[in-house]
Amino acid sequence: MDTPHHPTAETAPGTRPGSSPGSTPGTAVRIVVDTPDRMRETGRRLARLLRPGDLVLLTGELGAGKTTLARGLGEGLGVRGAVTSPTFVIARVHPPLGDGPPLVHVDAYRLDGGLEEMEDLDLDVSLPDSVVVVEWGEGKVEELSEDRLHVFIERAVGTAPAGAAADGGPEDHDVRTVTVTGIGARWTGEDLSVLEAPA
Repeated sequence: MDTPHHPTAETAPGTRPGSSPGSTPGTAVRIVVDTPDRMRETGRRLARLLRPGDLVLLTGELGAGKTTLARGLGEGLGVRGAVTSPTFVIARVHPPLGDGPPLVHVDAYRLDGGLEEMEDLDLDVSLPDSVVVVEWGEGKVEELSEDRLHVFIERAVGTAPAGAAADGGPEDHDVRTVTVTGIGARWTGEDLSVLEAPA
């Protein structure tokens, strides 16, 4: 079977990752990404859709590419400082370099108390004025906003692109399936086709 070499998008059928009881999924898109560079590009494209007050939840196993996508989001939003894993600081604020919103990058992996612990964090900006990206946030921070974007990243281990070096490492060559689902009125009817690869 041929391995895809470009991100592709399609409407994701059935139950969307990130959906929860009582929530109303909006448009969903599924993208196949086969390199870290293309994961960053997916983040840059996703940034075009975001505005102050948006909440983005990133879900996926360790090493799936959540921080790589968040790095692309930061580049797309034009914020100060490289976006890296916030594991040891829980949350990091990246001020805008221009007129855009700040990026608040949160790692909720160690937040057992969910929203209560989120409220205890000493954030330097007001959440409604920022784009808030939360890794490991599913089931913990949905109460922050009725409108949110869920990004679910799945790894397809063992599907290295043709010609890839055998010792190139899984981080470089595993194919990822990225499912992006809008929840709430903010995302109803939102055109996610910007995430598709250029012709």
